[in-house]
This record gives sequence, C-alpha cells and structure tokens, in this order.
Amino acid sequence: MKCEKDMLRLFQFEVIDLSKTYPLIQVENVNQRYSIGTHTVDALNNINLSIYPQEFIMIMGPSGSGKSTLINVMAGLEQPSAGIVRIENQDLRALGDKALCEIRRYKLGFVFQFFNLHPVLTAKENVELPMLIAGVKRNLREKRALELLNIVNLINRKHHLPHELSGGEKQRIGIARSLANDPEVILADEPTGDLDSTIGHEIINLLIELNKVHGKTIICVTHDEEMLKSGMRLLKMEDGRIISDDYL
Repeated sequence: MKCEKDMLRLFQFEVIDLSKTYPLIQVENVNQRYSIGTHTVDALNNINLSIYPQEFIMIMGPSGSGKSTLINVMAGLEQPSAGIVRIENQDLRALGDKALCEIRRYKLGFVFQFFNLHPVLTAKENVELPMLIAGVKRNLREKRALELLNIVNLINRKHHLPHELSGGEKQRIGIARSLANDPEVILADEPTGDLDSTIGHEIINLLIELNKVHGKTIICVTHDEEMLKSGMRLLKMEDGRIISDDYL
C-alpha cells in the first residue's frame, strides 16, 4: 500500500509558482525559415515561450508542425532566422561555438527516438561517453555511469552491447547517457516513437521520476496522447505556431 501511495504522489505534478522563479529557457519572437529550391518553408512562426525550472512540458502536433525544429532551436543546434533564444538569460546568438558546446554539454541532455547508441560500446561505455568527451577522470566517470545505470534499473546489463538490448533497454541507456554530466534540462524528441505502448509508458514514467525525484526540467516531443499525465504542461503546435499552452 505504501508503494502505491508513493507512486500516486509521483504522478501528481505540483503547479509551479512562476512568480517566485525565473525562466530557464526563453524563446522570443523566433522564426525559422528554410529555402527548398525555389520555395520557402516557415518551420517556426513567431514563437514566444518561457520554460521554468522543474517543469515537465509535452510538445504535441502533427508531422511538420515544427516540434523538432523548436527543440533544435532551444538547444542552440540551429540558429533561428529571427528572434532570440536565452538559456539562463544568456543570448545564444552572442555565444561562440565553444560556449554553445559548453551549454549543450553541461546544461542540456538529449534523448533520441532511435537511441543513437554507439554500436561497439557497452551500455556502461555509452553512458560514460559524454563524460569522456568532457574530460572526466576514468574512475569518476565509471562510478557515475554505474549510478545512472542503477537509476534506470539496468545495472545488470552494463556489459551488454546495444544489439543485445531490447528497444526499451536501449532507450533507458539513452536516458542514462543524457544524465551523464548532470544537466538541468532533458530534451527528448519522440523518445517513445520507436517503442510499443507498454514500453513507451515505462519510458515516460522514468522521465516523470527524473522530474519529480531528481528535479530535472523535461521537454518532451510526442505524438501519443496516451503519454500525457495530469498536471503536465502541454504545448500544441500547428504550422510552426504554438496554438495552445495549458496545464492538464
């Protein structure tokens, strides 16, 4: 019974008092236009958005609505055609490549639909990889990797290669890897898109745990309304615009 009560609390999102905090990410009048041959496509159209610490945000919309483009622009992976993106009040336009890399390395963690695990590295080595790139000493990164594998309940698979893991296990490894350098924000682009519904729910529940227990800000793109939970913040996009922004 205690376990059931603890799980119930886990899925009850608290409403954040926005008057007592500052935006972690700000998107101001952002447009993103692509040229395709003689045509232009407005992938983002006058986006304004503030994201606060420890929010859990779901972004939904049809294919081509601009969801992934918005994620890429917020992460500094794409420079917008117009407008400003700030992370912790730093204007990404004013930062050089090295500073942008530092923000992505330490402030942001990424979870991908198709996992993007290195095929010749074990589960533990895949989790260690961002720390290796960041120059973390071997003993520290090995300890951290084991801690993260324990969080995602895959410590017993630490020596397995990606082809020896199920889809759900691969995504759990991907989530553990996204936490390697202890970022404040996890950006997840269709993390359940290549999984069946049961495993998909497990992945969303793990992201909820990271939000509720570990204090991570979660921004998750999804097309599946079954993944939504009461209290989440839901952005709906259409034709490059945010058409609604509400708490469930």
